[in-house]
Amino acid sequence: MPMSSLSFNQAVVEEFRARGGRVGGPFEGGDLLLLTTVGERSGREHTVPLGFVRADGLLLVVASAAGAPEHPQWYRNLLAHPLVRVELGTEVFDATAVPAEGDRRERLFEAVVRSAPGYGEYQRNTARLLPVVVLEQPGAGAGARDGAGAGAGAAAREVASLADKLLEVHDWLRAQLRQLRAEAEAHLAGGVGGSGGPGGVGGAPALGLQLRQHCLAFCQGLTVHHTGEDRGVFPALARSHPELRGVLEQLAEEHRTVARLKDELVALVSDLDSAEPEAFRTALARTADELEAHLAHEERELLPALAGIPFPPPGR
Repeated sequence: MPMSSLSFNQAVVEEFRARGGRVGGPFEGGDLLLLTTVGERSGREHTVPLGFVRADGLLLVVASAAGAPEHPQWYRNLLAHPLVRVELGTEVFDATAVPAEGDRRERLFEAVVRSAPGYGEYQRNTARLLPVVVLEQPGAGAGARDGAGAGAGAAAREVASLADKLLEVHDWLRAQLRQLRAEAEAHLAGGVGGSGGPGGVGGAPALGLQLRQHCLAFCQGLTVHHTGEDRGVFPALARSHPELRGVLEQLAEEHRTVARLKDELVALVSDLDSAEPEAFRTALARTADELEAHLAHEERELLPALAGIPFPPPGR
């Protein structure tokens, strides 16, 4: 019985992980990574092996599907959930997946084809413009943005307690907010953006795809953080520090307020062609103000208690 594409991918994934990033068969000697995305509708994680190219200091993958007429599912997943996990050799890291637009896409695709000519053949075999996706690594700096804005990575923080971990996450959230606000201002001034929507169809959208992906990545990370606090950290603290129960209830209510504002942002960028930049800037400012106040409140109230809790927990 022929092996299905799903079974074949799983076999490659298992071999990749077992052999520290090396595989045999048709991929032997090639540049290969594993990309884990969150399902567009299911919310479940999916891992696929992909060829990659490094160009202009960037880590690139192409949604070629060997020249098929439709985008692969992993590409549709990352449009909905830009935070992805990358396995490269023995290295594992989170990244933000941002499809290139307009002239930048053309330039990067030319670089891809120089390195791996097969992608040029795939493009000739389909009317679909093959997306070139930049996998932006945390702390990569301005190079990861290709000159489009400051890097979002915060300085590395030594993590020995849950208080340190909380501050590390807050650093990331604040850095994401700074970058988003800078990109929004630059876009409104005509400095950021490009032509083509998620599928690469011509016509300049009201908001750039890069700004949209960075916004969704921020919202995705914020949701994960607050969900973890609501379901794990806050209940545990309420048990170990009953004097904090009132504070924890206030912080949980702040989570709900921030979530409503975050959902407004997601709704605004759901359709690039109809998105209104001024409305986005206003909604982003409201979200930033509310979140900044919440982060400061949480740090004032919880850091003393969290400082006594080792992280990672003993035994891990």
